[in-house]
Amino acid sequence: MGRNGKGDSWKYRWYRPHGLSGIPRNYSKRELKIEPQYKFEDFYVMPFRERRIYSEDGKVSFVPIERQRKLTGIHIFDAYVEYLAQCNSDINVFADRYGLKVTDIDSLVFVLTGMRGVDFRQKYQVRIADDLLRYTDMTIAEVAKHSGIGSPNNLYLTYKREFNLAPGYRRLRIRQEGDLGRYKL
Repeated sequence: MGRNGKGDSWKYRWYRPHGLSGIPRNYSKRELKIEPQYKFEDFYVMPFRERRIYSEDGKVSFVPIERQRKLTGIHIFDAYVEYLAQCNSDINVFADRYGLKVTDIDSLVFVLTGMRGVDFRQKYQVRIADDLLRYTDMTIAEVAKHSGIGSPNNLYLTYKREFNLAPGYRRLRIRQEGDLGRYKL
């Protein structure tokens, strides 16, 4: 029963439910008053090590990919981006390794990119998952684990929030002819 004895206690909850909206209960939008120094694209590196090429006689071979990533000169931030590029997701482990708090890293990300730390991490993981869905035949569970998102359920919820699609349907939308096997991990 609720406060008034009518069974409608759900109306008096002290929190806002957020469901798949992706907006946390305590979210307050922040914006930099200046142009961010870096863009997300400056830091993203595909998770693949080799790309497919064809020789003149039609034979397939793979050559190493140069992994170009912009370095900021801020060692902690560069190490953090490398940590994400290696498909690691536990920010607490990274923060403990350097004697930081998660809020320190999130603040650094915000100052440099204008993005909240959690949004930066999630965007990085979704881009890795998109690349894996597009260029490999990994299962959804393997994609979730390798991208750092974790479980197939987390991947599903993330994709529903970001694209309003399940990961399998997203794969069908983004994959083009010749994409499968174009890159190797």
